[in-house]
Amino acid sequence: MASEKKPTADPANWAPQTRLVHGGTLRSEFGETSEAMFLTQGFVYANAEQAEARFKNEDPGFQYSRFGNPTVAMFEERIRLLEGAEEARATASGMAAVNAAVLSCLKAGDHIVSARALFGACRYIVDTLAPRYGIGCTLVDGRDLNAWKKAIQPNTKLFFFETPSNPTLELVDIAAVSEIAHSIGAIVVVDNVFATPMLQRPMALGADVVVYSATKHIDGQGRCLGGAVLCSSDYMAGGLQEYLRQTGPTMSPFNAWVMLKGMETMSLRVNAQVQTAGRIADHLAKQPGVKSVLYCGRDDHPQAEIAKRQMSGGGQMIAFEVEGGKAAAFALQNALGLIKISNNLGDAKSLITHPATTTHFRIGPEARAELGIGDGLMRLSIGLEAFEDLAADLDAGLAAARKAA
Repeated sequence: MASEKKPTADPANWAPQTRLVHGGTLRSEFGETSEAMFLTQGFVYANAEQAEARFKNEDPGFQYSRFGNPTVAMFEERIRLLEGAEEARATASGMAAVNAAVLSCLKAGDHIVSARALFGACRYIVDTLAPRYGIGCTLVDGRDLNAWKKAIQPNTKLFFFETPSNPTLELVDIAAVSEIAHSIGAIVVVDNVFATPMLQRPMALGADVVVYSATKHIDGQGRCLGGAVLCSSDYMAGGLQEYLRQTGPTMSPFNAWVMLKGMETMSLRVNAQVQTAGRIADHLAKQPGVKSVLYCGRDDHPQAEIAKRQMSGGGQMIAFEVEGGKAAAFALQNALGLIKISNNLGDAKSLITHPATTTHFRIGPEARAELGIGDGLMRLSIGLEAFEDLAADLDAGLAAARKAA
């Protein structure tokens, strides 16, 4: 008896959790359940005519894994569906995604307006690398809408910011800043890595391009590097596609497969981490020796109104400062038995880092002071451990910090 063809489901009708499990799946003739890993650098053609047609984009199919690969294409389609974008491209790392998204559409003589509160490597791209190629940059306080307006120049082509920012969790009003940028025809690029697509949708708020370090919550288990750029078809055709094709910041098929597996549990992980992070932030705020706690889900966050308006949860990241500066911060970290010292984030394991001596060391003391990155500040990425165990570990660390202060 001949098997009947199964009906085709429309991913547009799926909830985000379903898209994270099934989106973009391509099955070979073997009908595998899990996505296949195509570890190949190239592809063969039936004849010379087909090869010519492929390179003319007249015949669908793959040519070379630097340009496209079946496993990578599945990851791209899955994150495209989740974000609600027209196009998605995977990259070798989050910084490769930022670099491509920002520089592929600019040329010498153009100008960037960027929030000053950025991850150190992101700030390097807009404030150091871009000017080397004749692209100007003005850094502004991203919280101040008038600052964005005043920084505009006749040649301003792009606005860039991350929200929440790394590590002080400053927020940028995505809708308001996008409106300012679009009034002069500028592109808005948003780094959404802290909020993840589960908690914030920048494109729905007016952003043109969204970038991710897939290394963080998308993989979420500390296994490999990756990045993604989400954008419109026009932006892709306007320069990003050719930039990626010719410069080669390509995600490996193996890493794409790992990301696909990570995405299946992303909703569960992020939701659990948010719940625990809120409780840990409240716990820290009550402890002696803690000068301040920054968490987007707390009412005492300086921009709580914006957080409630554009985020569906407080996130997994906490910034807190202890009395006693660097000595106390180091004593706290060194006394931890469960929480690991690492400059990564978004992992199933809770991780802590001291930004002033790690992720933001190279921007210098003046820039750190401007951003509120003091010597006693630490960034805490909440994982999947039990609240009680994390609280007990932090209490031990705080006891050590008070002795060192």
